[in-house]
Parts: sequence; structure tokens; C-alpha cells
Amino acid sequence: MTKLRRLLANERGYSLVELLTVTAILSTVLTGLTVLFVQATNAELQMNERFQAQQNARLAVDRMRREIHCASGITPSGASTAITITLPSQCPTAGGSATTVLYDLSLVSANRYRLRRAGVPIADWVTTNNVFDYAAPATGKLGTLRVVLPIDASASKTHPWRLEADIVLRNTTRL
Repeated sequence: MTKLRRLLANERGYSLVELLTVTAILSTVLTGLTVLFVQATNAELQMNERFQAQQNARLAVDRMRREIHCASGITPSGASTAITITLPSQCPTAGGSATTVLYDLSLVSANRYRLRRAGVPIADWVTTNNVFDYAAPATGKLGTLRVVLPIDASASKTHPWRLEADIVLRNTTRL
């Protein structure tokens, strides 16, 4: 028993300097790891926002394409921030009677626009407001709408993703 007491009495712990050194090293390593994880999480969120903005733009242009293929006319001609399409009664989205639908852009903040169909948002994070360019029917050609959507959901605004589509109005008359 005395041998055990003697061993325990000779047992020495860590000094205060050693504990402070270990704590400083541990906090430096944990700070570095925390910063790394936070940056990775932020990058993932930004990538997800960009993907969602691009996907919504694709869906919006696909919807426009289906509707405009059936349209019989678009006003105004040339580049513009808003177009009004005329849908004949046989179009699925016309509801059985001839109607018009307005596609426009609304300003959300500086260099950020939202594409709307009849006042309902269908795409966001558009960086310019002149996205429509309609070429009226010409000799031997149907009317064509060019849609250019530069999309950028990041804060940098330096590398927008561009979605371009040329949509032909099948129900316009050739001259």
C-alpha cells in the first residue's frame, strides 16, 4: 500500500504553460476548420441559388415556346422589355376564346429583373430588361421572337449565364 501511495505522490500533472499551449494550438486548428466548413456551406448555397434561377429560366422559356408557337401575332416589333401575344381560340392556353397575354419584366432591385406572364412571376434574376426581339413576318418567313435571358443569381454579376431561344410563330401568315 505504501508503494502505491508513493507512486501516486510522485504523479505529476500538466503545467499551466503546457495547457495554454495545447489550448492555443487546438483553437487555431478548430478556427481553420470552422472557416473552411462555413465557406463550403456558403458556396453550396450560392450554387443551389444559381441552379434554381437557371432552371426557372429554362422552364419559363419552355412555357413561352409552347404558347408562342400557337400565337398568331406579337406586339411590338423590335427589341422591347414587354410583349403582348395574341392567342387564337384553338390554343390550349387561350381557354376556348381568342385572348392576349402580356410577358414583361419588372424591376426588383438594381440590375435584377423578374420575368412575368400576365403579372405572375415565372423567372427571376434576369440582369437586363431588353430580352425580347420580335421580327415580324417577311417575304417567305414566319414571325420570329428572339428571347435572350442573362441569368445571374450570384452577387458578383460578372459572369451571367445566358439562355437564348428563337421561337417561330407557326400561326403567322407569310408575305
